[in-house]
Amino acid sequence: MLHRAPGKREARFALRDEAWRPQEQVRFGAPPVKLARASRAPHAKLRYLPHSMPKRIALISTGGTIEKTYDELTGVLANRFSVLDVMLAPGGMLVLEGVELTRIRLMNKDSLDMTQADHELIAETVREQAASHEGVVIVHGTDRLARTGDVIHERLGASLRVPIVLTGAMRPYVMRTTDAVQNLTEALLAVQLLTPGVYVAMHNKVLRFPGVVKDPEAGTFRMAGGASS
Repeated sequence: MLHRAPGKREARFALRDEAWRPQEQVRFGAPPVKLARASRAPHAKLRYLPHSMPKRIALISTGGTIEKTYDELTGVLANRFSVLDVMLAPGGMLVLEGVELTRIRLMNKDSLDMTQADHELIAETVREQAASHEGVVIVHGTDRLARTGDVIHERLGASLRVPIVLTGAMRPYVMRTTDAVQNLTEALLAVQLLTPGVYVAMHNKVLRFPGVVKDPEAGTFRMAGGASS
């Protein structure tokens, strides 16, 4: 049976202003715990053991398919509201024990509408957040995700001291067949395990920049020339 440590607090959810764009930052986390076997004897009980400190991860949202919602007036999917708050809410579908997440709402765009200035802004935001976090996850539209990854690698690659992980979705969160939850989960796990660098985590694989391209026919990402990650 499971024994929960005394005094375990529930996940906390707080809001404070960013000093600059995007003017809003959300932090939440919980006292980190892990399961371990008390002994190697048959039927050994599981117990909770505390970690030393939670990992501090920055989550930058930029929009894309993963955040699209259905507009009943126009009958189309659009980037009007963020669904990441629903996916990340305490007590929701993701268990984020051992992680202190800082949510940065940078923009909410279809990546096809992104300009070079947007890619540069994302890279600069990554640089700032990487200085105070142990990893950075970027939620991004898949059409221009590879371009943003390349820009981050070109601008920051040599100086990075933490992993930067991009992710997105081919099917919106509001669809029954969405891949949004899987991809976000994979990115949040990968950023805690990878070495410093720029990556994309989607569909049960992690690819490292440079050389990542979108494969529209397969509906995923791959390395240019068919190279492995």
